[in-house]
Formats: sequence, structure tokens, C-alpha cells
Amino acid sequence: MQPMPLLENGQIIEDTWQEAQDGQPLSPDSDILVPLSRLAEGLGRNTGGRLGVVLTPADKVEDLRAALPRLDMVCLTFTSFRDGRPFTQARALREHLGYKGSLRVQGHVIPDQYEFLLRCGADQVVAGTQSPVSVWLEAHKRFSIAYQPSVLDEKAEGFAFRKWLSPS
Repeated sequence: MQPMPLLENGQIIEDTWQEAQDGQPLSPDSDILVPLSRLAEGLGRNTGGRLGVVLTPADKVEDLRAALPRLDMVCLTFTSFRDGRPFTQARALREHLGYKGSLRVQGHVIPDQYEFLLRCGADQVVAGTQSPVSVWLEAHKRFSIAYQPSVLDEKAEGFAFRKWLSPS
């Protein structure tokens, strides 16, 4: 099975992470993503590999508060493109918990959501096989102005940013 493309800031990159399989021992020296249920096992691993955790939409990001300084990646999973909870999880990780590591999104995401994911704090998106990579890359360039606040370092523009603009 061919791996799905991994996008970072509108560029295709190589995926060096392995996702832990149920019932299998954790690879000692690999960069490994574990489900939340195996996070304690991953944190107890004494190796040179990096550690990340995979969250489902039902998982609470607050449960990661103590572990976040030791995590190199948090991976959020969309079970449906209509389920917006991973957007909220991304914002909560960046804005409320101050997470500075990599934030990946996987699952049922569509190119139309790409820029919104970046604005919520995602660094990487696993592009599904439903759309060609060229559609994802075009989606990254599609919007140049947004009206809602973002975790990105950008200049405020638009009607919704009125409260941050200096009074006339």
C-alpha cells in the first residue's frame, strides 16, 4: 500500500513517523505515534526516537497537559469531514495549552479544509487519496484574506478584526 501524501506548509514532505499497531511492541528507536490509551507506555520508553500521540475527536486535549512538554507531535483524527471537533482540539492545544510541537491532522479531511486547519494550528496534513495532491496544493494558495482570528502570525484584516484595530 502506497503511503498517503503528507503536506507541510503547502509542500509535500516525507513521513518519518510510524503509527503504533494494537498489540505490537513499540519500536525502540523510531519516531512513533501512539494512541492515547498507550501514552503512558510511550512515555516510559527510554530510547532516542521521538514520541507523538494520536487523538480521536472524543479525546480531551486537557488530558495531555502534563505530557505535552515530552511530546514531539500530536496527531488529530477526523472521523468525518463534517465533524469539527479536531479544529477545536487544534485551537485548544495551541491557544490554551501552549503546545509548540508539531500538530498533524489525518483521516477524513478534504482540500477545502486545508487553510482552516493551518489557521487553527495544524502544521501537517495527511492528504487523503480522494483528491489529487495538486488539488491540496491549490487549496493552500486559494485564500489570501480571512476574517476570523488565527493562531498564525498574520496582519489583522477584515470586518471581524475590528476589535483589534486601533480606534480612529
